[in-house]
Amino acid sequence: MGNGKSSGRLAIRKEVSPIHVSSLTSLDEFARIAKNCEIIEASTSGLLLFIKRDDLIPAVLRKNLSIDCLVGNRVFMHLDQMNLELSGIIKRTQFLGKKGYHIAVDYSEEAPEYWRECLVDLLPNPGEFD
Repeated sequence: MGNGKSSGRLAIRKEVSPIHVSSLTSLDEFARIAKNCEIIEASTSGLLLFIKRDDLIPAVLRKNLSIDCLVGNRVFMHLDQMNLELSGIIKRTQFLGKKGYHIAVDYSEEAPEYWRECLVDLLPNPGEFD
């Protein structure tokens, strides 16, 4: 890291107890993309969401194995348990077979770093509320 070269990921990921996201909405198209998502990992720059295929709202997304068409979309999400709203940009998607999809959202441009650090610290560790 000290050589001035940047590796892909700089922020340390934290696995979290799933945080319910009631909806994921495109700010570019003003349309809901998915409902009932879960944040499963977080860092100070991004969130990793798990979405079941049935929870994708547009039929065109439910019918395809790839949802890469979402990459680059600005999105808005509501974290129910924290009564918090976040926005960011979808950076990548991954098909997980019958389980569903992962969607990585970068929210680093939308909030100051100290705020993002506090958010990651507040997110519950796996099993913390079991």
